[in-house]
Amino acid sequence: MKISRRSLIRTTLAAASGMMISRESRPVEKAMSKPKPDIKIGIAAYSFRKYLPQGDKKGEITLHDLCDMAAGWNLDAIEPTSYYFSSEDLVYVHSLKAKAFRLGLDISGMPIRSNFCLPSGGKLDEQMAHVNKWIDIAAALGAPCIRIFAGSKNDPRKDFGWMADGMKRACDYAGSKGVFLAIENHGYLTGTASDLERILETVDHEWLGVNLDTGNFVEKPYENMAAIAAKAVAVQVKIKLRTYDGKDKEDADFGRIVDILRGANYRGCAALEYEGEEDPMTAVPKHLEALRNAIALRQT
Repeated sequence: MKISRRSLIRTTLAAASGMMISRESRPVEKAMSKPKPDIKIGIAAYSFRKYLPQGDKKGEITLHDLCDMAAGWNLDAIEPTSYYFSSEDLVYVHSLKAKAFRLGLDISGMPIRSNFCLPSGGKLDEQMAHVNKWIDIAAALGAPCIRIFAGSKNDPRKDFGWMADGMKRACDYAGSKGVFLAIENHGYLTGTASDLERILETVDHEWLGVNLDTGNFVEKPYENMAAIAAKAVAVQVKIKLRTYDGKDKEDADFGRIVDILRGANYRGCAALEYEGEEDPMTAVPKHLEALRNAIALRQT
């Protein structure tokens, strides 16, 4: 039986309200004795990819609905992925900005797809235009950073140089709009902390940082997180990580991730990016609560 969008949101908000009541029923003295967490909590739109519109798929909820859901979960921010925008018109972008603002939500970042591993020519020009367009949208939305990818394998002898040159050009434009670009540890050329460091050092731009995805390192995930966390301008938290040897996956230790972020003095947003098999409408609230508890337990 197909569930309507209204029913989905109503069910999800009802569950969120129950969680909030449970927290708010604790003694006031106990709540007041704890300092406010220094790491904010958000939700990545990618977590609800099966419900959001994309391309010709209309979707059962919208990014505006996701704002309502995030507010119901008492979150600090949303991360609206570019793939799920219903429109790229400024009227739509500003309406999403207004929606988030009225609900007290920040826009923690805005992920896009990008491929900088291209030589000069038409394909690279298309990519640069695509990135610049979303930089403009991010500025209009009030998003402080854009998640970018290095790109796909083209010519292994030249890809890194092409990528660095294109990324530097993109950073020049992003900086002119006051928007950071955040390179994610996602596939080609970015599998380890040392790979990311090499990119940062080569591009050498004040408007380039790291989008730290906890689930994407090819091996030694916690060691790689610790090595690059100080360069993070955005963080996406997965519920699964690679094992130490990179041959399998295991449940993420949220507490250990929080310790790494706090050790690096990260005070931004940790956005849950859910990729599990359970329906996100029921799974996401539980994982958000686990992340919230991990942050609260490790307050200094």
